[in-house]
Amino acid sequence: MATLRMRRPSSALFSPLRATSSSVSLRWRVMLLAMSMVAMVVVLMAVASYLLVSTALYRDVDKQLNDRANLLIGSGLLSVDPRRAIEGTAYSADVNAKLIFPGLITFSATQQGQTIPYGAPEQAVTRGELEQSLRTVNHQRVLALRLDNGSTLIMAKSLDPTDTVLRRLGWVLLIVGGVGVAVAAAAGAVVAGTGLRPVARLTDAAERVARTDDLRPIAVTGSDELARLTISFNTMLRALAESRDRQARLVTDAGHELRTPLTSLRTNTELLMAAMQPGAPRLPDEEMEALQLDVIAQIEELSTLVGDLVDLARGDGADIVHEPVDMVEVVEGALERVRRRRNDIEFDVVMQPWQVYGDAAGLSRAVLNLLDNAAKWSPSGTTVSVRLAQVDAAHAELVISDRGPGIPPAERDLVFERFYRATPARGMPGSGLGLAIVKQVVLKHGGAIKVEETESGAVVDGNPAPGTSMHVLLPGRPGPVRSPSMGDTTGRRNSVPNEREISVDSQSPPAAWHPS
Repeated sequence: MATLRMRRPSSALFSPLRATSSSVSLRWRVMLLAMSMVAMVVVLMAVASYLLVSTALYRDVDKQLNDRANLLIGSGLLSVDPRRAIEGTAYSADVNAKLIFPGLITFSATQQGQTIPYGAPEQAVTRGELEQSLRTVNHQRVLALRLDNGSTLIMAKSLDPTDTVLRRLGWVLLIVGGVGVAVAAAAGAVVAGTGLRPVARLTDAAERVARTDDLRPIAVTGSDELARLTISFNTMLRALAESRDRQARLVTDAGHELRTPLTSLRTNTELLMAAMQPGAPRLPDEEMEALQLDVIAQIEELSTLVGDLVDLARGDGADIVHEPVDMVEVVEGALERVRRRRNDIEFDVVMQPWQVYGDAAGLSRAVLNLLDNAAKWSPSGTTVSVRLAQVDAAHAELVISDRGPGIPPAERDLVFERFYRATPARGMPGSGLGLAIVKQVVLKHGGAIKVEETESGAVVDGNPAPGTSMHVLLPGRPGPVRSPSMGDTTGRRNSVPNEREISVDSQSPPAAWHPS
């Protein structure tokens, strides 16, 4: 188990915590754990078996002594002919007997080289202090009984056969237990190797990623915890691969898009510098002014492109603060900025109060991009329609419609791709990132976006102008009712009050709303 050691620093700087881990591999730890658990069980079972068998054997010896004594007493020979009765026990090779009468008259029969113990317990029975005694001494089980006639019968049985059986049992248990522990160790090694094979694959995959940047997922087998770990690892690999692909695509596309304006800017700057050299022919004022305006326009184009790239990179990140956002305020702020750039068009605005929990800066940029697109493609003197209305208990729809040339149906899905520009837009300034930013922001807020025509067959100044309507669906809840005294800074605007407080239970789009 890893241990953390913390040292008190002697200076103002703190030393980092150092983690130390065991050098024993996980496979060995699993094998040792299985082996130790089996060894513990084997030891417990062996001890229990030994105790049970030894207890049973000693009880059997005690029963044999009592049976022999009772048989001898019941025969009556001890009263009729005690010598003959005691000598008859000599025919049993494992039992010795002694009969002691008052006055220390003793009859005994023992095997060659054996003696019958006569200690304090037996003496207490002889004196009448005890009725009987039973003990183990000198590898013998000794039973002493006081008879009715005042004599004492002492019988002893050797425990050598019993001890031999117990010794053999001990060796058998030791051998069987050792074999069991060895088998458990081998089984633990096999199980650990098989069970940890997915972990080994994960380790190999992680090392492969670190060594070669190969983010291919690994195969998933089964449905256990290790399979879930593998699935999580594959999910991480996919996220890394997607992040790397996004970065590579962004760098490639950005390099491609930046190359043209930078080349043009460099050419114009070199022309200006050459014209300002002493002795150089002077350019006409009209050409000089056009060249300067071209440089300024290219700088603005580069600034817009860099800003869009920053917004895309920011949208891909996770460090975004979410908070309640008033969509009416977001639209009003964007309208103020667009009207300063296009004061030759009108804005027809009708909005219901609506609140979204999300990124205020991202939502503001998305709405500004939509309004900028609508204003850019709207002919002078036309009207851009802005509608924000609740469509169900948990969703509101923002619709921004212009009177421009529209987007061909085949390209309506492609306009949300990074750096893609629709056919009518290829002769106009722009980076091709605006709608990509809009889609990214909308999807991150659980919404959806689709493109439709504003009015099929419409004509403006003799040119086809079906227009484009951007429909954005956003989850949220009705916002606070705004007072009319707050003023109107967006042109013609109507606010539809809605005083209901509805909690958002679902962020799935309504069934009737299908993004293109």
